[in-house]
Amino acid sequence: MPHTTDRRRLRAARRADASGAGPTLDDRAPARYPGAKGVFALFGEVLYTGLLITIAALPVITLPAAIAAGIRHLRRYVAAEESHTRTFWQDWRQSLLPGGLVVGTATAVLAVVLIIDITVAGSGALPGGQIIALVGWAGLVIGATVLLMTASAWNPETGWRTAISTALHNARTDPIGTAYLATATILVGIVTWMLTPLILAGLGCAAFAAVAVPARQRRQA
Repeated sequence: MPHTTDRRRLRAARRADASGAGPTLDDRAPARYPGAKGVFALFGEVLYTGLLITIAALPVITLPAAIAAGIRHLRRYVAAEESHTRTFWQDWRQSLLPGGLVVGTATAVLAVVLIIDITVAGSGALPGGQIIALVGWAGLVIGATVLLMTASAWNPETGWRTAISTALHNARTDPIGTAYLATATILVGIVTWMLTPLILAGLGCAAFAAVAVPARQRRQA
């Protein structure tokens, strides 16, 4: 029986070592993001997060709150912290008030104005329609990128006003990271245009990009 117990302990130690959560079997430090060790499990969690964001964003003006909750959910997951579905919904409810619905309403109004601008410009009713449409598409990309960065910076302690300031600061200090996130928002639009249900995967991947890009920046610092 002692040998059986030792074997069980060894198998448990090997699982902890392989997962990255530690303790490790040698002198290596535990992985910084132990939850990201399993590639397929991580991919599944990204898709599941996209589903949660989509459901939480159905009222439209709750989109910023949904993205913020999704990003926090994935942060907890890759850190091997508690990341149950109920914590996602707790974050979502906290991010709605105060400020979340205001940000969501402003985002929706801006998006509608830009979409109308692009539609009218494409109809040929306005002179210089191609340039106007280009400005409209650029506005959508910039707005979506700022929204993603703002949602990434949100936390219950500081709220949305600080998140907006932090997002603008990060855009100035990390233009490469901002370009990465802009690319992520463009890809969300492309995959959704190709096949609407792919918005689930697109939103999940965008949330994961908002988790990964700041980690890249810290690693380089």
